[in-house]
Amino acid sequence: MSSVEIHNVTKTFGKARALDDVNITFENGGFFALLGPSGSGKTTLLRTIAGFSFPDNGTIRIGERNVERVPVEKRDIGMMFQSYALFPNMTVADNVGFGLRVRKVEASEEKRRIAEALDLVQLGDKGGRMPHQLSGGQRQRVALARAIVTNPKVLLLDEPLSALDKTLRVDMQIELKRIQREIGITTIFVTHDQEEALTLSDRIGILRDGRIVQAGAPREVYDRPNSAFAADFLGEANWLPETSLDQLALPGPIAGHRFAVRPEALSLNVERPASGNALPARLDQRVFAGAMATCLVTVEGQPWKLIARDRDLPDLSSDAQVWVSWDSADTMAVPQEAA
Repeated sequence: MSSVEIHNVTKTFGKARALDDVNITFENGGFFALLGPSGSGKTTLLRTIAGFSFPDNGTIRIGERNVERVPVEKRDIGMMFQSYALFPNMTVADNVGFGLRVRKVEASEEKRRIAEALDLVQLGDKGGRMPHQLSGGQRQRVALARAIVTNPKVLLLDEPLSALDKTLRVDMQIELKRIQREIGITTIFVTHDQEEALTLSDRIGILRDGRIVQAGAPREVYDRPNSAFAADFLGEANWLPETSLDQLALPGPIAGHRFAVRPEALSLNVERPASGNALPARLDQRVFAGAMATCLVTVEGQPWKLIARDRDLPDLSSDAQVWVSWDSADTMAVPQEAA
């Protein structure tokens, strides 16, 4: 297993700069998510690490080796695509072992490693089946087994769970994290799903316009965003009205900052609480979603969102006058110059 180091990498397509002087390190054995809107450069960065595309400038190091001009087949990486890309005319075992045959691994060793990979993804009894005989989740596991059977230094995943329904996707998140921890491989995955990034990764990198705008542990990036873009993109942010800032307990000086609070940090009250931060609001809508509920409220003309357990919310109709409150420690101070 190896770390991956990206130094001053730039990539352009015509006049469009897909990667703009990117610098980032993916630590050995870590699980790293690349997150960003469409066109932010996350897939281009993954493909550049893989070797499907060469950078215009900069270096890419996998372990002790510079690979920015090395073709994909010589980079010792495992790649799992969104479409799975299984060969329909091959059995599960033959699909998994394809990379081993290309590398001319001895037959006995190939058989052993295929069996180990299938056992790891809990498909040890499915080696003789054809891809069309499997469920979507099982095909996803086959693609993962094929990506790891060659013992690559780095595993690259391009939105690996997006084709699955919500329930199966959650199950596969758990399985993917278990497998990554078990084999200890450096893993970099692209996703547009914020919850997936928070659930799976050790570290998150948020991209915008070809640049890494923030990178860090999931809780660090979520609780301490360094820009309004990061605050709004990873989760949701309710921005405090500037006219009310002098009434509230804030985590820093007002100058040079904007302040926000996450929807799940808020409480809805009929009367103003005796302590903590609070602002008057109008309840616009309450959306029931089982154990949890979402309340849409208006605070000084601004739309806010509040998420809480349904049973903890007062029984109020729309247009009711309420108070939204939160602990002062849950207020995020976001640098204004980086917004």
